[in-house]
Amino acid sequence: MNPTKIIISGGGTGGHIFPAIAIANALRRIEPGCEILFVGAAGRMEMEKVPAAGYKIVGLNISGIQRGSILKNLTLPFKLVDSMKKALNLISTFQPDVVVGVGGYASGPVLFAASWKKVPYLIQEQNSYAGMTNKKLGKNASKICVAFDGMEQFFPADRILKTGNPVRKEVVDIYNKRFHGSELLKLDPLKKTVLVTGGSLGAATLNKSIEKHLQDFIDQDVQLIWQTGKYYYAGIMERLGANYHPNIRILEFLNQMDLAYAAADVIISRAGAGTIAELCLIKKPVILVPSPNVAEDHQTKNAMALVHKNAAILISDRAAEDTLVRAALELLNDKNRCEQLAENIGKMALPEADELIAREVFYLAGKRDI
Repeated sequence: MNPTKIIISGGGTGGHIFPAIAIANALRRIEPGCEILFVGAAGRMEMEKVPAAGYKIVGLNISGIQRGSILKNLTLPFKLVDSMKKALNLISTFQPDVVVGVGGYASGPVLFAASWKKVPYLIQEQNSYAGMTNKKLGKNASKICVAFDGMEQFFPADRILKTGNPVRKEVVDIYNKRFHGSELLKLDPLKKTVLVTGGSLGAATLNKSIEKHLQDFIDQDVQLIWQTGKYYYAGIMERLGANYHPNIRILEFLNQMDLAYAAADVIISRAGAGTIAELCLIKKPVILVPSPNVAEDHQTKNAMALVHKNAAILISDRAAEDTLVRAALELLNDKNRCEQLAENIGKMALPEADELIAREVFYLAGKRDI
């Protein structure tokens, strides 16, 4: 039997890249000999992360609309035409059995090219509110794999499959790791601990909110794991110093996210779809502060899907600086509320997303017996 050939397109942020890699890993587990080619946007983080995960990637010269820069946007039509030509050429030369789109700049041209060439394609829509490109592409998709209920408002109902969002297995494997995580982070495993994470790049509002109220953590003898992101780390360290307080652990990036999750009692986070998928599997009380700087305010909609099921607390970006730390400390001291939130968020977990999507890909490729 010939190996299945699959193109996975998209990227731009970890929220798109890590699910894509999780799907690729699941495809390889099911059919070790399958051929996988990633297509990303040149200069974006997928061009580094995908090869590091052991997969080949090709970059398209594509970007999004640049806010506040008319000059940069003038080149967009030319980039789009160039990317479409390259995508069509890739489909012709690689000859995939199926194309998978995970969102991000490169996803659009590749899925349009697949549609043009009559190659079946699958969309992995991570958010509770579909973006404009995916809504358009969904009309001709063979299957749309989603993580939230109510997606019939965006896609043909007969082609929707609720799978959840794929997550990196090693990140959510926290069983029996609290002491190890605390030890690695030089914290006391017996003290209450809050984890704040704004993603690899960081979140300005979260960092401002935490820095403004650091003394509140110290006054209540609460430990803080504060992941600042690479854009903010140097400035924060300059202001606070490397050894600010033994209860406060300031880090640019968390290389072993599982240990940070394991050490935490309460988690504060943005509301990206990939992060939410991880948090549902972690099963700990969560406060979500949705980023306002995303298309169609989809992070708020992601967060509300949890809030409606009493599975998370939402603090708006606007209110965070004054209320976030107080809300976190109040939650930390409310055992019943913590248990309730942890139980409810755990009920929303969909742990086999990568496997379900991978099997759907093989089904579309005509391999019904896998």
